[in-house]
Amino acid sequence: MFSVGIITASDTGYKREREDISGQLIQKVVTEKGYQVKAYKIVPDEQKILKETMIHMCDTLKVNLILTTGGTGLSKRDVTPEATQAIIEKEALGISEAIRYYGLLKTSRAMLSRGISGIRKDTLIINLPGSPKAVQESLDSIMDAIHHGLEILTGSVHDCGKNE
Repeated sequence: MFSVGIITASDTGYKREREDISGQLIQKVVTEKGYQVKAYKIVPDEQKILKETMIHMCDTLKVNLILTTGGTGLSKRDVTPEATQAIIEKEALGISEAIRYYGLLKTSRAMLSRGISGIRKDTLIINLPGSPKAVQESLDSIMDAIHHGLEILTGSVHDCGKNE
């Protein structure tokens, strides 16, 4: 069973002025897939706090997967990709490309998402958009492949380069 950290980047969610539907949706989806949610935080759109929260989940809690929601758009306050870029050791470009591609099949606005994905130590970090609809679509498009990726990352299966 893989462990998950969920981070919602939202000023209004952090102030409890808005319910965190996207974070709750992530929790529901990963739990239904058999993953264990080890941490769930709502933080303001502040790069320093986002970095500290991700580092804590990776280095201290040692979660296998961090899914962020929010802060990936074009607003001046949207800094989740920058926070992620600052702490990852390797990028996983295909994941974010797949999310945007799948989203573009639904709406041209998907191209406005700046989310990135990458690895820090033994943790895969994926930035998801902020809207519940986009979160659901993103998870639908990646979860099967992500499971295999986590198996490879954690060493529970070895990838022999076979295409499926």
